[in-house]
Amino acid sequence: MLAMNLAWEIAQLPLYTLWAEGTPRKIAFAVLHCTGGDVMIAMGALAFALLLTRAWDWPARGWGRVTIAATLAGVGYTVFSEWLNVDLRQSWAYTAAMPRLPPWGTGLAPVLQWLLLPPLAMLAARSIAR
Repeated sequence: MLAMNLAWEIAQLPLYTLWAEGTPRKIAFAVLHCTGGDVMIAMGALAFALLLTRAWDWPARGWGRVTIAATLAGVGYTVFSEWLNVDLRQSWAYTAAMPRLPPWGTGLAPVLQWLLLPPLAMLAARSIAR
């Protein structure tokens, strides 16, 4: 999850105003800071999913239930966090190139990040467990 999120954060930089307005140092800090936050979100989402599904022998069993619950938790947190930080706190901003989703105008890139990366990480965990 760490490597995938690091790559995603770098790839989506042009969709944020920081890419054009930030210094290289600020951009590097943001990438590392956001990647660290992504890892914490992923750990929290997985813990939530394991508690919710009671799949104590995951990833050997309950893989699908845990994957769905963790993915939904990650997406839910991301929608909230993007709304809080873009609209309310204005901690960061999207460029015009960022596709936005209704009803809150959440950026498509962060939502896709949390729809795609958790299942990929779960597949990796399942294959390692086998």
